[in-house]
Amino acid sequence: MSTVVIVGGHGKVALRLAEALTGRGHTVRSTIRNTEHGADVEASGAEPYLLDIESSEPEDFAEVFGEAHAIVFSAGGGGDGNAERKRTVDLEGSLKSMAGAKLAGITRFVQVSAFGVDTPVADDAAPAWRAYVDAKRDADVALRASGLDWTIVRPGALTDEPAIGRVRVGEDIPSGSISRGDVAAVIAAVLEHDSTIGTQFELTAGDRSIADAIASL
Repeated sequence: MSTVVIVGGHGKVALRLAEALTGRGHTVRSTIRNTEHGADVEASGAEPYLLDIESSEPEDFAEVFGEAHAIVFSAGGGGDGNAERKRTVDLEGSLKSMAGAKLAGITRFVQVSAFGVDTPVADDAAPAWRAYVDAKRDADVALRASGLDWTIVRPGALTDEPAIGRVRVGEDIPSGSISRGDVAAVIAAVLEHDSTIGTQFELTAGDRSIADAIASL
């Protein structure tokens, strides 16, 4: 069993991931920036750690990471239309997490990205959407070049539907949706299979079991 730190621990995927990992016997620490979120994190089975992604430095991340075995970056600037926070959270938060992992001597790093962010954004796209896509894409580029043992998971449109345990994965698959519970289950499986190191894949609901899908990567 291992210790996993989830950056952005109060997110809907992150809370489900904490439940999945602790259910498998792992220890989970989840970062939060609001103490009021601590109870939700504890209910998921994880231990909350206060860390403001935007104001903290890599050394602060390293202190929280401690001697963990893996980092999952699952933070996001939210859907409030604030383009600046897409840079300071989705991109710079990822970069700080990578740097913090290196300072702490942690090599395993899983990043929750987004479907299709390598595709050019339409000229008339909203500024916040353009900033989001740019941030996710640039964070993925940086992680691939980081020297860490990385995996990048790019889920499609997220839903709160019950998990079905059947998915589709690949580097270039048709767009679609997937439940947050299934995304969490895939990330948990990725962390337990070193064969996924160095892989980047898109993820939607599908017809393959998660075990088979992970084995195909």
